[in-house]
Amino acid sequence: MGNGHRLGRRFGWLWGAYGASALGTWLAFGAFPLIAIHVLHAGPAQVAALSAVGAAVGAAVAVPLGPWVEFRRKRPVLIGTDLVRFAALLTIPVAFACGVLSFVQLLLVAVVVSAADITFRAASGAYLKTLVPAEDLLVANARFESTTWTTTVVGPPLGGAAIGLLGPVATVVADAVSYLLSALGIRATGGDEPRPERRPDARLRAGDLLDGWRYILADRTLRPLFFNTALFNGLLMAADPLLAVLMLGPLGFSPWQYGLAFAVPSLGGLLGSRLARPLAARFGQHQVLVAVGTLRALWPIGLAFIGPGTGGLLLVMGVELGLIFCCGVFGPVYATYRLERTANDRIARTLSAWSVTTKAVTALLTAVWGALAGLLGPRTAIGLAGVLLLATPLLLPRRAAPPHAAPESVPAPAPAPAPDGA
Repeated sequence: MGNGHRLGRRFGWLWGAYGASALGTWLAFGAFPLIAIHVLHAGPAQVAALSAVGAAVGAAVAVPLGPWVEFRRKRPVLIGTDLVRFAALLTIPVAFACGVLSFVQLLLVAVVVSAADITFRAASGAYLKTLVPAEDLLVANARFESTTWTTTVVGPPLGGAAIGLLGPVATVVADAVSYLLSALGIRATGGDEPRPERRPDARLRAGDLLDGWRYILADRTLRPLFFNTALFNGLLMAADPLLAVLMLGPLGFSPWQYGLAFAVPSLGGLLGSRLARPLAARFGQHQVLVAVGTLRALWPIGLAFIGPGTGGLLLVMGVELGLIFCCGVFGPVYATYRLERTANDRIARTLSAWSVTTKAVTALLTAVWGALAGLLGPRTAIGLAGVLLLATPLLLPRRAAPPHAAPESVPAPAPAPAPDGA
């Protein structure tokens, strides 16, 4: 394991579980907007609301889960959230088959999946640090990133073909099954997991809910990175449902073309993830974060100029190729940088606060951009998001942090009160 290439059997199972769920996610890329548009005949405002409400309420539900996860073994949490997502997603094809699928049900499932996503991410970062040594974190994160982009290449076109052959909810079934496979893979990791320091049955205090945010805001390098990623992701994702409406509606692209427009450029993400480690080794993590974090903000404005036909499809592919390549480099370096800057006993709370904020910002901006699309049209709203994204590099960390440094002092939590029972 020390050579950075062989990370062990347990990591192999975790990586396989991640690959299964990532493939399911990308098979079902755009499934909810597609079902809303073609099955429930929803308009731009409703499609935007589907993303916004699901993310916002899911984030609110997940707020107390970060501190709760911190003091529990992470592997059972990961398995449990996978099974929750499996069950929630499976209700959609069942309702569709029975002829009772509704927009409200899509919203409810989106909420459950969003909350489970946040909880899973909070637990997975902490679990990863127990599986691999610190010097191999970038290798592990680069492998996850590489897997993400590999599944992105094959998932959307296969998903589009499956929808064409089997109907609009086929990919939702595949996504649900992928979470079941992920749960089985995580279970197979086995091994002994360190027991959290605080008793798992101790009562959750109100002050615990804000620990993650306090920790982030007290650190001079995590803080700007936190604001940068929340705003960048929020603006980028706010334009996503509008792009789906524009491409699948007025511009007349078919579902398989829509999937292809994002699948082919994902090869850039695969290349970027493979370059992340050598670039960080040569130039340093901070320099890579700033340079690539700036470059990735330059591309999205091009989506405002998409037109119909082959030319429009090629334009989307070109913009996405540049954007995704930059994100492929940025992702594993950013994930490693964040884990290295976070104390082991704060990871779940910190990652949960990070994900909750990102989801909430995304939800707010998606709702705003849905309203803007209703007033100005999807194309203008997409262009406005692209213009604002140009300012996000101003929020990147200006100074490099010492490797594996502890963040600036944060008050330690008060001793936990005695538990109510055994």
